[in-house]
Amino acid sequence: MNHRGRVSPGTAAPAEERSCSWLNPWVFLVSVLAIKTAFVTICLVQISELVNVTVSYAQYKTLLQNATEWRCVPSGPCDRKESWMCCLKGWKHFQNSCYYLSADKMSWAESERNCTGMGSHLVVINTKAEQEFLFNWAKGVVTNAYETKYYIGLTAYENGQWQWVDLTPYKKAATFWKPGEPNLLFAEKCAAIHIKGNTDTNTYSNWNNILCFTSCYRICELEVKFV
Repeated sequence: MNHRGRVSPGTAAPAEERSCSWLNPWVFLVSVLAIKTAFVTICLVQISELVNVTVSYAQYKTLLQNATEWRCVPSGPCDRKESWMCCLKGWKHFQNSCYYLSADKMSWAESERNCTGMGSHLVVINTKAEQEFLFNWAKGVVTNAYETKYYIGLTAYENGQWQWVDLTPYKKAATFWKPGEPNLLFAEKCAAIHIKGNTDTNTYSNWNNILCFTSCYRICELEVKFV
């Protein structure tokens, strides 16, 4: 009786081994999960530190994927929020704008419609630097013509008062009329850059007012896109 009720030391060992073998996988699993959690946390911290550096490049890639006709150049250090400047293909960048010189001629109204159809407008010239850039660019394109005119976004349709297409206030101090221009305002109510051959040195005073139905080249302007 006593012999059958007693548990000998030899019978206790297998039970203990069974208990340990049941616990060990759970301890191992918890350890693995703890290590993986720490690893993921470290990775997330490192990734978050890289986000500010890579966001501009990601936006740049998205822009190229969505509009393959854009051309982008770096505008500054890569850690800046906006570090790429983009213009449409075939347009030229200067300061904060993109410019397009047409290869065909139209009236002033047709020229403005053509520019707005591309999401832009006839150029609005605000500074001497912009005027010089446009003049030198156009002069370099027109190499053989005796004289060439490019429409700009300036008209005197209303009461003979000059007005920019984007409603920028007209300031005489910021204009670049040729000597004696503008004249004949009762008829000639549209402005154009007037270039006399590629040797023309008259950089700052070459605007001319002309009849608005005259067929001329045009300069369109679009704000540069920052990404």
